[in-house]
Amino acid sequence: MKKYYYIFRVSFMENLQYPMNSILGFISYFFMIFVFFQLWNYIYTDPSAIIAGYTRQQMIWYVIFTEIMWYGTRSATLTGDMSRDIKSGTVAYSINKPYYYPFHVLAKYLGEIGFRFLFYLIAGSLLGLILLGGIPGFHFLTIGAVIPVMFFGLLINSLIRINISILSFWVEDALPFQWIYDKLLIVLGIMFPVEVFPDLLQPVIRVLPIYAVTYGPAKLIVDFSAEVLVKILLVQGSYLCILTLIMVLAYGKGVRKLNVNGG
Repeated sequence: MKKYYYIFRVSFMENLQYPMNSILGFISYFFMIFVFFQLWNYIYTDPSAIIAGYTRQQMIWYVIFTEIMWYGTRSATLTGDMSRDIKSGTVAYSINKPYYYPFHVLAKYLGEIGFRFLFYLIAGSLLGLILLGGIPGFHFLTIGAVIPVMFFGLLINSLIRINISILSFWVEDALPFQWIYDKLLIVLGIMFPVEVFPDLLQPVIRVLPIYAVTYGPAKLIVDFSAEVLVKILLVQGSYLCILTLIMVLAYGKGVRKLNVNGG
């Protein structure tokens, strides 16, 4: 584990040297939140109305946090970079290195987004306080439960992207699959909470990994419930195990294919 911590630390320190990248990127985040702020203000003609179990403040706060998890975790390391390494055969040089390549990429990615995510979390929360005031019924004690859920959601999202990139062993370009996943994540997990969708779709969405990536952390922040916490942790634990197993099996098979083909 020490070697992966070192990779994480080096990557974190490297990206810490360029804080302006995160600050400038926050401009896009600000405009997106401003658009949703106006949208939900228009939909909630009565500020005291409740839609799908959410007040106006809760709904906008939900979007604020899901957008933080979107903008604060974007990186080409798990998508384009990893796919190019596999397609070009560069990954072959990592096979005999004293680390497991997918975990190396994951540690590098977490270090890369570490500062950016913290910046967006703090700046986005301050923006929400300015626009909306505090979150109704929020207690600081819930932060202790939300932090691991947010971290597990980040890991699940990372493992999904790594598994998609591993497809590059068999397909010419895995980026279209990353694009499809991005759109599903935006529509089903970022723009709207699960409760907004038709009753027929809600059970399906709740068993998708998207439910554990964005909905879970944001839901617990705006409307904490011990019952929801347990459900989300169970879903996250299941997906962490499943996705890790898929990654190990798929990467191992891909490496064997590379060796057989003389890569």
